[in-house]
Amino acid sequence: MVVRHRDGRWGAVEVKLGQAQVEEAARHLIQLQQRIDEEKMGKASFLMVLTGERFAYRRDDGVLVVPIGCLKP
Repeated sequence: MVVRHRDGRWGAVEVKLGQAQVEEAARHLIQLQQRIDEEKMGKASFLMVLTGERFAYRRDDGVLVVPIGCLKP
């Protein structure tokens, strides 16, 4: 999914339940970012894999891995 703020900033999120799927999801997000016209849309503010895991971290490629429990209403 793509999340867009009112001020035009945007980020991409892919939801995966297990840790084994994080690598594939991160690869998809990076591919999506490369397809976006940054002159028109701007650079992504974040790329995130939302998981059912226990810990949040930032991967070496900059993709955030965030457990769903970290989100608040």
